[in-house]
Amino acid sequence: MRKYAIVIEHGEHNLSAYVPDLPGCITTGKTIAEIERNIVEAIELHIEGMREDGEAIPEPHTDVSYVELTVG
Repeated sequence: MRKYAIVIEHGEHNLSAYVPDLPGCITTGKTIAEIERNIVEAIELHIEGMREDGEAIPEPHTDVSYVELTVG
């Protein structure tokens, strides 16, 4: 089992998400729950396409962290 990091961005009218370790693997949705469902499907389809094209499936290597700071 592989665990891929996703990045969720808030737009004006919806959310979008992408997978840094799988360039071109993106999705959109209206809620975080919808994004999480959609990105699983997007990853599965992306990997399926890579396999069909004979491409190697990259191992996940992106870590996610947050930092806090005062901006003022």
